[in-house]
Amino acid sequence: MNTDYFIEGYCHIKNNRVLLNGEPLFTEKKPDFASFIKSVYQHFETDYPKFFKMDKLSKLAFMAADVLLKNSGRPVNEEENMAVVLSNRASSLDTDRRYQESIDDPDNFYPSPAVFVYTLPNICIGEISIRHKLYSENSFFIFDKFNADHLWHYSKSLINHKKADAVLCGWVDVEGDDYDAFLYIVSPKGDDKHKIEEITRLYFTQ
Repeated sequence: MNTDYFIEGYCHIKNNRVLLNGEPLFTEKKPDFASFIKSVYQHFETDYPKFFKMDKLSKLAFMAADVLLKNSGRPVNEEENMAVVLSNRASSLDTDRRYQESIDDPDNFYPSPAVFVYTLPNICIGEISIRHKLYSENSFFIFDKFNADHLWHYSKSLINHKKADAVLCGWVDVEGDDYDAFLYIVSPKGDDKHKIEEITRLYFTQ
């Protein structure tokens, strides 16, 4: 059973910057998350109108995945056996609060179905999968902090047991205007060895 896997590429979106494999691709100071992520969408000329209906978590995950996958050299719009494994510390709490506010307001009571759709954290995986035709395994885990150990074990197991040929995994967290995305691709090819220590190092290299 093969255990020699690699980190094929990785992407950070944090602190008003988008980085690909450690290199800054886009920087723009914006006072809030909504303005910044819209600028990211426009800068990379992402053509996906449904983006504007997404919640913050899905927008962040979607753009990190889009930048990473479009620069991975993989065929565009071709179905691929790539699993998606994401994690964060707050689930869909940011959207949950927004939805609760719509219920609590006695003067404007109307629980919005459009907001309710995003009160599950794994919805962002669906947005990524639809965009990039990824129809393999997927999971979303909740941890107190970035957990490289779990992501390493889980992604390696998926490939070893032939559940996927590659895995898009990482950390995507949003609360208010605080946001942190780190996604990477695990596959049999690449430059960086797929090790817990390397995953941790790359996450903190921003």
